[in-house]
Amino acid sequence: MELAVALPLLVTVSMGGLELASFALANLRVNQIAIQIADNASRAKLTSVSGAAQFREYDVSETFRAADLAYPGMAIFNNGRVVLSSLETNATGGQWIHWQRCRGSKVVGSKYGTQGTGAVGTVLAGMGPVTSVVTAESGSAIMFAEVYYDYRPVTLPGATITIYRQAALYVRDDRDLSQIYNPSPTATVYSC
Repeated sequence: MELAVALPLLVTVSMGGLELASFALANLRVNQIAIQIADNASRAKLTSVSGAAQFREYDVSETFRAADLAYPGMAIFNNGRVVLSSLETNATGGQWIHWQRCRGSKVVGSKYGTQGTGAVGTVLAGMGPVTSVVTAESGSAIMFAEVYYDYRPVTLPGATITIYRQAALYVRDDRDLSQIYNPSPTATVYSC
C-alpha cells in the first residue's frame, strides 16, 4: 500500500533528476563547443614565407568539423547553429565585425550584428554581454564564437529549449587580417 502511494512521487523525482542531469550535460557540451571553436579559429593559419600568416576558408571548415567530431551524438549542425565572427578595429579605432561565418540548420544570427557591423565610426562597442564587452586591440583580432543548440528534453517529447553559449579568444600570433583566403583547391564558404 505504501509503495503504491509513494511510487508516483519516486517516479517524478527520478525523472526530474534525470532531466536535470541531461540538461546540465548538454549545457556543458555546448559551452565546450563554443570554447573549442574560438580556440581553434584563433590558432589556425597557413604560414606564409612572404608575409603574415593567412586564415583560410579551409581553416573555418576544419574548425567547424572539429566541433562536430568532438560531440557527434549532439549533431550540433542539425540541431543548432554556430556563428564565428572576427572582431577587429576599424580605420577610426572603433570595433567592427570584419567577417562572419555560420553553419547549422537553425535560422538565427549573431546577437551582436552581421558581417560589416561597425565598419565605420564607433557604433559597435564590442561583442559580449553588456557587463563584460570584449574589444579588440588595434592590429589584432578576436575570434568570437556563438553556439545555439536546440535541446530536446528527455521527459517532454516534442519540446525544445534553446541553449546559447559564447566564447572569445585573441588570435594567437601575427595574422594577415585583410581577408579570409580561399586558395586552390577552394573550400566551402559558410556565409551567414
